[in-house]
Amino acid sequence: MLLNASGCLDALVAPEIARQLDAFVTKTVTPLPREGNSPIRIAETAHGMLNSIGLANPGRERFLTDQLPRLRELGIPLWVSVGGFCAQDYAETCAALDGIAAIELNLSCPNVDEAADSAAEIVAACRATTSLPLYAKLSAAHPDVAVVATAVAAAGADGLSLINTLRGLALDPDTLKPILARSSGGLSGPSLKPVALATVHACYAATQLPIVGMGGIVTAQDVVEFVACGALHVALGTVLFADPHAPSRIREELAVVPMDDRYAAAHSSEKSLEFTAKALA
Repeated sequence: MLLNASGCLDALVAPEIARQLDAFVTKTVTPLPREGNSPIRIAETAHGMLNSIGLANPGRERFLTDQLPRLRELGIPLWVSVGGFCAQDYAETCAALDGIAAIELNLSCPNVDEAADSAAEIVAACRATTSLPLYAKLSAAHPDVAVVATAVAAAGADGLSLINTLRGLALDPDTLKPILARSSGGLSGPSLKPVALATVHACYAATQLPIVGMGGIVTAQDVVEFVACGALHVALGTVLFADPHAPSRIREELAVVPMDDRYAAAHSSEKSLEFTAKALA
């Protein structure tokens, strides 16, 4: 499937773009409303972007009563990104969700304080409250993210979303002071791709779980490489800001990718081959 990375597309503002996807992933929902961090919150880099949005969202109650019913009108599967500051926050939101395709647990946002509980504890608490598919979104900043992936798999995660942004900093060339009000922010875009590929490769080898791969995907070749590393699905993020029609363009590019022996050999898993066949159908 082709999805968006959470927070990189407002489906209510651009429904025609959202409908280019196989499923839409919401911005992260927290129990209480959040205004997010103070501006400046976005800065361009040479090969990507820094953001320090800080999980700005209307909160769980308004999301459930206002936004979710309108998102259902899109007519495509919905994944809800869930955030919080302890396992109970996540679990309570998961318990309130139904009639959606999956839940993505945001366990790795670099622009807010870390959750008090471990990733595995959060997944276990959510697993106890819902039968919906749970995808754990992890950061490559951990010294051994494959260990975290194994732990969340044991706790009940059905899949992984890899990777979230990595902490970075950009300076104003005139003042040599941080551009972002929070100083640092989450790095996304093409510069993130090699890290994302390494993480997908390591976590698939460790868990064999379905993986949504993301981080610098711009072209069909990028999709091919993520699938070759073990991703079953892929998500588009920063590219959507510059090229909103990237989902349709990438599908067109995939349709002409040659399926020769070398290409097929790059896909080490049956799941990857299945995804590739569907993408090229």
